[in-house]
Amino acid sequence: MELGIIGLGKMGANMARRLARGGHRVVGYNRSVAVGYDLADEEDNIVAAESLQELTETLSTPRVAWSMVPAGSPTDQVVSSLLDVLAAGDIIVDGGNSNYKDSLRHAESVREQGLHFVDVGVSGGIWGLDEGYGMMVGGEEEIVDQVRPIFETLAPGPDKGWGRVGPNGAGHFVKMVHNGIEYGMMQAYAEGFDIMQAKDTFDLDLHHVAEIWRFGTVIRSWLLDLTARALQEDQTLGDIKGYVEDSGEGRWTVFESIDLDVPAPVITLALQMRLASRQEESYAAKLLAALRNEFGGHAVKKETES
Repeated sequence: MELGIIGLGKMGANMARRLARGGHRVVGYNRSVAVGYDLADEEDNIVAAESLQELTETLSTPRVAWSMVPAGSPTDQVVSSLLDVLAAGDIIVDGGNSNYKDSLRHAESVREQGLHFVDVGVSGGIWGLDEGYGMMVGGEEEIVDQVRPIFETLAPGPDKGWGRVGPNGAGHFVKMVHNGIEYGMMQAYAEGFDIMQAKDTFDLDLHHVAEIWRFGTVIRSWLLDLTARALQEDQTLGDIKGYVEDSGEGRWTVFESIDLDVPAPVITLALQMRLASRQEESYAAKLLAALRNEFGGHAVKKETES
């Protein structure tokens, strides 16, 4: 098949590479045009476009335009711009981390102009080029089938690691929950290794422990594989600041759990721990110390104390 990919960052570029190496023809467009030309020089089946207009003119109909730009306003702009240059019967795919409510809105506006919309939650990160991408797809069955060869090439295998999970919006909704679960799993690993690191009397080799856990145990996972990889380089993690960002999808998962009256304490606490990691100094912790001193006379450490 052939398709256009808009947004050639780490994910978009690697997806273009995997598709090109799988025999698909890719027309790439990036706001920084030089990025597209560099990628085209690297891969035989990739050509660069200098505008969305050129991208659409280069593709044969029905055209498939896959957006890999950040969620929110950038995706809104791409979808709006594509509606100006595409025609009825063409397909717009959003593979970014969009909020599923935005995808429902996009699907409606695209449908009104006679085009088709597919939302794809993509997981795999920088490893996807070699390992394949996990993809949760939302859209009309016949349209998903129409672009099936693209999914089969991007996935770890033609019949595994991807699938249509429901109508428009469902793909990004499932990916949102996927990321919420990821938050909880990462937090559990982090806390467990923190406990072991604090047990000085055993002088534990944390990389060795991670390697043992990777095989045969009930907590083995790809995240544990990555934990072992990180600990092999430096068990103290001395060069890393304990400041953890969030992509937004963990927040959306928590909001959704509240809207649906579904308890999600692990995911919620994992998100809160990421927020706590960003505080250089906690006012709440100071107040807790002051309160203990007020009611119990417990000692308070001053700023000047080591």
